[in-house]
Amino acid sequence: MSVRKAKLAETNHWDELMAIRDEQRELARTGLQVVKESELPLEVNRQGLMRWYMHPSIKDTALQTMMFYQQEIPPGSRSGRMKRQGGQVIMVLEGTGYTLIDGVKHEWTAGDVINLPLRDGGMVVQHFNSDQAASVKFVACEPNWIDCASLDRGCGFEQIEDAPEYGQQSYG
Repeated sequence: MSVRKAKLAETNHWDELMAIRDEQRELARTGLQVVKESELPLEVNRQGLMRWYMHPSIKDTALQTMMFYQQEIPPGSRSGRMKRQGGQVIMVLEGTGYTLIDGVKHEWTAGDVINLPLRDGGMVVQHFNSDQAASVKFVACEPNWIDCASLDRGCGFEQIEDAPEYGQQSYG
């Protein structure tokens, strides 16, 4: 028996799925319903200044299927520039500025919503603060494709009946 096969044989992968399902259900039942801005650090990263409300690595919120963050752009500054697939909605809370999407300028102000649609080849996006005196603040939301489907898949994931071979010797 190969090393890989022997290692895989140490785990009952079906039971692992059931354990993941149970963890997801427990988190939906007991996870944070309200995420308070005052409890979130302002992160400095390659995109700028961000507060993460929901992220694949944040595991204490009731909902894991979305990513949600707040971003601030200081007066006269800009976000990082990145290539992304799209599929994101951004609501501008404070300030005025513009977003370059594949080099095309789209102006916005507080109260506006920026839609970044899915594109086959992706898109290059960067946000700019036009105001030299006041910060821009916006929130962004997109599916967390890492955790989006969950094992329940919206209808339940249950073992109704065991196969007759379950509990017998292992098969090779």
